[in-house]
Amino acid sequence: MTIQQTIATTLPPERMPTRHRHPVRLRQLTVARVETLSRSMLRIVLTGEELEGFASLGFDDHVKMFFPAEGEGEIHLPIVGPNGLEFPEDGPRPTARDFTPRNHDPEAGELAIDFAITHQGPASNWARAARPGDSAWIAGPRGSFVVPLAFDWHLLIADETGLPALARRLEELPEGTRAVALIEIDGQDDRIAIETRADAAIHWVERAPASAAGGQRLAAYLAALELPAGDFFTWIGCESQAAKDLRSLLIAERQANPKWMRASGYWREGAKGVHDHFED
Repeated sequence: MTIQQTIATTLPPERMPTRHRHPVRLRQLTVARVETLSRSMLRIVLTGEELEGFASLGFDDHVKMFFPAEGEGEIHLPIVGPNGLEFPEDGPRPTARDFTPRNHDPEAGELAIDFAITHQGPASNWARAARPGDSAWIAGPRGSFVVPLAFDWHLLIADETGLPALARRLEELPEGTRAVALIEIDGQDDRIAIETRADAAIHWVERAPASAAGGQRLAAYLAALELPAGDFFTWIGCESQAAKDLRSLLIAERQANPKWMRASGYWREGAKGVHDHFED
């Protein structure tokens, strides 16, 4: 029996996550505007006719965005085949990174993507240089994972890379929903404004310079934090090893139900273009 089948036989229907598939399209869009959210984060708002039909049902969905390789001005693109995106076997491979659809406004015809710009890389370099009128290429999301609301409360943990998904979740939670959020950042100037109707306790956890690789301060803060009583769903999005360690800590020390967890590595120290997911 697979993990998914096991979950299906043990979770009550109201706590059952649902998956939705979307047709994959490669879309050429245009930068409408660039907004500074904090010292470490920019929002790029995209628009264009090809945004028609875009759908994102899950707060941690991801689209692929394509960028020029380092030292190049040309963007190499995949093609869409019968099984989704196809990459050339010969020739340059497209440079792609995964990003959360931070906000989609179908009436305005706009899609917002938030970029952490604390390091050098093809995506952050593109975002820093982006200007209205520039072209942008995206594909996806290929699917959505929808987390139900039928829990006593929700625990959300992220660093800067998972912050767009965490913030989207807080903004989408209905009024009265109880949530606790831990967000690891470098310092005060890296905080962003988050609007939410939820009953949310938001903890900004400033990392020590010696722990810039991520996770140490989050784990220590979480270990000392008094959490609400009741059944809770945990979502984690941060550096890969940190996400794995935080998941283990919650299961071992906070009696978190592994069936009610979604832990992802949004990046991995020393690697490029990583997206890990941890489950039993």
